[in-house]
Amino acid sequence: MATKYGEGLRVNALAPGFFISEQNRALLTNADGSLTARGNTIISHTPFGRFGDAEELLGTLHWLASDASKFVTGTMIVVDGGFDAFCI
Repeated sequence: MATKYGEGLRVNALAPGFFISEQNRALLTNADGSLTARGNTIISHTPFGRFGDAEELLGTLHWLASDASKFVTGTMIVVDGGFDAFCI
């Protein structure tokens, strides 16, 4: 994209790990708040030992949208408590 449109256009992606939301809550937690088998498997493979909080994505998003990352393009930033690195 930069070769066609110049350095004013950057294309990056944010790859979040596991965050509990209304969409996946029933898959990851039981009604009593304990983890399901799937939730336990995810946590056991996440070095931070917990799910992420949505607010923890904001720093990376702000960085990608700011001039602090103006020489960053064509990359994917993983925010997942170490899940990706631990599972490789």
